[in-house]
Amino acid sequence: MPLDLYNTLTRRKERFEPMSPDRVGMYVCGPTVYDTAHIGNARPVVVFDLLFRLLQRLYPAVTYVRNITDVDDKIIDRSRDSGEPIEALTKRTADLYHADMDALNALRPTIEPRATHHIAHMIALIQVLIERGHAYAAEGHVLFAVPSMAEYGQLSRRSLDEMIAGARVEVAPYKRDASDFVLWKPSADGQPGWDSPWGRGRPGWHIECSAMAKEHLGVTFDIHGGGLDLIFPHHENEIAQSRCAHDGAPLARYWVHNGFVTVEGEKMSKSLGNFFTVHELLDEFPGEAIRLTLMSAHYRQPLDFTREGLKHSKATLDRWYQALRGDPAPAAAELPFDVLAALEDDLNSPLAISHLHELASAVNKAAGEAEKAAAKGALRAAGEALGLLQQDPEAWFRWAPKGAADLSDADIRQRIDDRLAARKAKNYAEADRIRKELADQGILLEDGPQGTTWKRA
Repeated sequence: MPLDLYNTLTRRKERFEPMSPDRVGMYVCGPTVYDTAHIGNARPVVVFDLLFRLLQRLYPAVTYVRNITDVDDKIIDRSRDSGEPIEALTKRTADLYHADMDALNALRPTIEPRATHHIAHMIALIQVLIERGHAYAAEGHVLFAVPSMAEYGQLSRRSLDEMIAGARVEVAPYKRDASDFVLWKPSADGQPGWDSPWGRGRPGWHIECSAMAKEHLGVTFDIHGGGLDLIFPHHENEIAQSRCAHDGAPLARYWVHNGFVTVEGEKMSKSLGNFFTVHELLDEFPGEAIRLTLMSAHYRQPLDFTREGLKHSKATLDRWYQALRGDPAPAAAELPFDVLAALEDDLNSPLAISHLHELASAVNKAAGEAEKAAAKGALRAAGEALGLLQQDPEAWFRWAPKGAADLSDADIRQRIDDRLAARKAKNYAEADRIRKELADQGILLEDGPQGTTWKRA
């Protein structure tokens, strides 16, 4: 069945029809690299990775562009406060971002442009806007003239007064209208800056994405994604800049936005002590458990992120990996129709997850080895579509949280051999003692026809 996506621009679910039948272009707003990614930052990564995987399954070629913002006032402030040079700060933070998102099984985008590599493209785009009467220079700044675009506000569907209040716009004497937003700003000594027709300065945030999207996907492309918080002002301003520079041509045909993340029922905040970074959580939980938790609610709905939810996801993955464990090995399999149908219905990940539960049950109920191998293959194929279940099951069960009292694999194997020797000698008390000793350290033994296997609790 075809893919349906909810389009924020039209406020309805629509049949997805790419501009080219054999190629899809998707742009998603990426990180501003000044700090470690938190769990709210991770949700769009997982959501659009899920969409990327699905599109790759449905179309011959998919270009997924996710930018890195490496020039921004937050970066400048963090560098000043910490004393870490900007180049070192952005490189370190971007590397950490990549490592954390890799741990969530998120595929790298096809193209990952950096803002600082596209300054010339931004300057050129700003010049076009000035020439067409949609922007003006004032006191070293260049501003977009919002009243020059009659359709401004179509994405967020708010009145201009509501948008001005919601954006907490800067009141500045050089603005012609309170709603006008910055395309270019002057840089003080010691701040990053580039030469331009308006003096040494740096770009505003919104123009960065318009320029990078145009450079790598063209004037109009298929899908633009991001979180709900980006609808206004960021995406609204991207549309304004791009349409006014390109004779009214749409920027993207489908606008897809994921819902907000709360933690334990409250807005995430450092002051409330519920601010979780992905990097910190990876010390306590496997990346796949975090990923499954982020997919447990439909992407357009709010997600309440809890440690109990993470524990539940870990237990779910334990069950699925247990179904994949041992002989026979999974047989090659097509993605089950029910899982594909769920994903094609506006990325209905909760429904897809429910089908994985059914597939794991089918493995456990399989009558013969051929049936079991086929059922395992279907479960692994379904997991792959969701970015799950691609590890070796034994490796999954040997994962341990950071800082846990940890026996090495060799130590555990030796204790299993000691237990086997005790059992052969009919010293069952010693065998039971070894089992309990391992269990107390979080190592569970399972005896089966093929011998004894182990996993971490």
